[in-house]
Amino acid sequence: MISVALKGLLGRKLRALLTAISIILGVAMISGTFVLTDTIKAAFGTVFNQVYKNTDAVITGKSAIGTSANGNTITPPSLPESLLQKVRGLPGVALAEGGIADEAKLVGRNNKVLTSAGGAPSLAFSVNPKGDQRFNPLVLTTGRWPQARHEIAIDSKTANTKHFKIGDTIGVLTRGPVEKFRVVGTVRFGGLSSLGGATIAIFDLPTAQQIFNKVGKLDSIGLSSKQNVTPEQLVAEVKPLLPATAQVRTGAQEAKQQAKDTNGFLKFLEYFLLAFGFIALFVGSFVIANTLGITIAQRMRELATLRTLGATRRQVYWSVVLEAFVIGVIASVIGLFLGLALAKLLNALFVSFGIDLPQVGTVFKERTVVVALLVGVIVTLIAAIRPALRATRVEPIAAVREGAILRRSRLSRFGPYIAIVVILAAVGLMLVGLFVGGLSTTTRLLSLGVGALAVFIGVAMLAPTLVPPIARVLGWPAAQWGGAPGRLARGNSIRNPSRTASTASALMIGVTLVTLVAVIAAGLKATFSDSVNKLFTADYALTSQNGFTPTSIASEQALNRVSGVDVVSGVRAGEAEAFGGKVSITAVEPNVSKVIDLKWTEGSPATPGQLGQDGAFVAKAFAKDNTLHVGSPINLTTPTGAVLRMKLRGIFDPPKGGSPFGDVTISTTRFDREYANPQDLFSFVKVKGGVTDANTARLKQALARFPDAKIQTKSQFIKLEEGGITFLLKLLYVLLSLSILISLFGIVNTLVLTVFERTREIGMLRAVGMTRRQVRNMIRHESIITALLGAALGIPVGVVLALMVGKAIDYPAFTIPWFTLIVFVVAAVIAGLIAAIFPARRAGRLNVLEALQYE
Repeated sequence: MISVALKGLLGRKLRALLTAISIILGVAMISGTFVLTDTIKAAFGTVFNQVYKNTDAVITGKSAIGTSANGNTITPPSLPESLLQKVRGLPGVALAEGGIADEAKLVGRNNKVLTSAGGAPSLAFSVNPKGDQRFNPLVLTTGRWPQARHEIAIDSKTANTKHFKIGDTIGVLTRGPVEKFRVVGTVRFGGLSSLGGATIAIFDLPTAQQIFNKVGKLDSIGLSSKQNVTPEQLVAEVKPLLPATAQVRTGAQEAKQQAKDTNGFLKFLEYFLLAFGFIALFVGSFVIANTLGITIAQRMRELATLRTLGATRRQVYWSVVLEAFVIGVIASVIGLFLGLALAKLLNALFVSFGIDLPQVGTVFKERTVVVALLVGVIVTLIAAIRPALRATRVEPIAAVREGAILRRSRLSRFGPYIAIVVILAAVGLMLVGLFVGGLSTTTRLLSLGVGALAVFIGVAMLAPTLVPPIARVLGWPAAQWGGAPGRLARGNSIRNPSRTASTASALMIGVTLVTLVAVIAAGLKATFSDSVNKLFTADYALTSQNGFTPTSIASEQALNRVSGVDVVSGVRAGEAEAFGGKVSITAVEPNVSKVIDLKWTEGSPATPGQLGQDGAFVAKAFAKDNTLHVGSPINLTTPTGAVLRMKLRGIFDPPKGGSPFGDVTISTTRFDREYANPQDLFSFVKVKGGVTDANTARLKQALARFPDAKIQTKSQFIKLEEGGITFLLKLLYVLLSLSILISLFGIVNTLVLTVFERTREIGMLRAVGMTRRQVRNMIRHESIITALLGAALGIPVGVVLALMVGKAIDYPAFTIPWFTLIVFVVAAVIAGLIAAIFPARRAGRLNVLEALQYE
């Protein structure tokens, strides 16, 4: 039976190839994800190992509140420069050097910031040009290190791509207006081929301290130990000298810790991409099951003959499983190595979206090989179980019976009821994950994931019952205006509802997911716009160019000096600890009520002007969660360890879309005193005469020395802030397109195999006068009807899932994007036309006489 199975597989090369494509693409996604994320992890590991390779110990600031509420590292406080002299006096210290590490945006000749759209970091470091460069991970490629106030060294990539050379002048943006610096050197990061989209600016230490407002401070101190003093001994010697806001680690420990801090994002990226790989394989399993099911139905006589010659049901079963196993192994191996190319494409995709991450040589781990091959083969085998069981139901008598068909199983009549039970159980499981409290994150995600998969399976099981009535409706235009080919196409779609349903179900999954994403995104955009329209009483908003990085307070002050400006009110942002957890802090100026209209439940529009040094206000939900009322004490612990003892002065009720304020809002006067280097998240502006071209021009002119600042009207502000949602939406659409592509191969598969199956039928149609063009049109109509069935099943399921998810995350509004859904339907028609190209041409080329003789 093994040789029979293998010979049969070789005799159906086209069918095997079409079956394998879905597994190849799914495995390639998994392999490519591992390769890409492993390569990026290796790059970050190289960065941190390079930074600390000559460092025995390093002293850094320590945030008193750890990481932020979203898991990001909070910028720790700087160290007093006097600490450097103290550690230099320790007996175990051979060398100690202090440095500054911050962010400085380079500005090109066109007065625009030289950073990628994805917000890649603009790194800035200090250097001691005359000192020992042991702790310096950077290598000079041309020129020298900066030594004076207006000298700078920049990274070689920026110098080459933006055409800066030694002696040129480049703009630098730090805490105030852009400053001009003379390029005296270019550098590269040793041991790394690329830092992605990051730029690097190097200053001498006194200059760095001045431009970053850190005079008398350091961000880190690198230490080298004397002979016979281990790094651990050096750490123990340094610890007693440190203030509460500082910490010391060995160089290896610091490199490991910083790599760990980045691994959180990389783990998220890995799981994010793997999810799309598994979605692709899940869709592929429908394609495989459908293809094997069709080929088994077409091989009735072959299988029956084997039974006649003595093959048992068990042998027939394992022959089909063996075919699937061989296809799975070959497809998985191809997909594994295709993943290397896909990793490059994924990286190019992220770069095109502005996410340019560091790179080293490609990392291809054994884990990638094992997981990709196992998953590909296992998914293929699982998909083959049902077709293999169907093959065992072929009776030996079918070998001599004309037009024999597989008898239905005893449970088939209960199929619709079982499907409904599966759907209800899946919805119940999802509701548990969404709403039941006390569950761990892992349990919650697992119940959601399994529930979603079960929903797809249940709908696919119910689809054969739904296909005939839906296909009659969707096929009505083809039957009405497509002539005989259209009527035949509609009849062919209904003739075998199980096959049509299985093919449409693969497309349904992709359509469901893009609908889910589109509905949630539409709701977020609608509620955000509604919130801004209710709150925003200013004429203009001042933000950074990308809308999410802060801007300097100096840019706000520049607008205050513009003629005709009535109000400029900035909003700062930071992190603190209160009520046993992390809270977001915002700070406002006394005049904020003139530009932001809040609905006060306790307090009044005068409240922001009465905050002073110890006042605060919060949103209604935060007050309820923490049992607060006006007069309640609020103790905030800042990253420096300082405790701010505040009193609640007001409570406001924000719109459903939220507000620009954090959990706790205090005055900018107190915030600026407690938080180093404060910056504005937003600033809101009111001008005499409102929004006019003249006012806009004056405001832009005042910001000419702040290239990263952007003045906008209300509508422009809404559009910019919604850009993050649009960005994510586009990325998700691109990644989900892989599963849709696989489902299109499923349609191609089904149509090609039905052309084989209906060879005699097509020959008869040609014999009675149907032209090649009409045959091709018939296949196209079938393909379109199948694609529309996928959309008809997927869009409602996607809308329902979006509603459930929205309820779970306290979704502010449920909005159905009708235009987007119409676009999806049109896209389904186009997809159907594309999927029909090869099968239609194949059907049109059939020779009439050979087709009539085909058996």
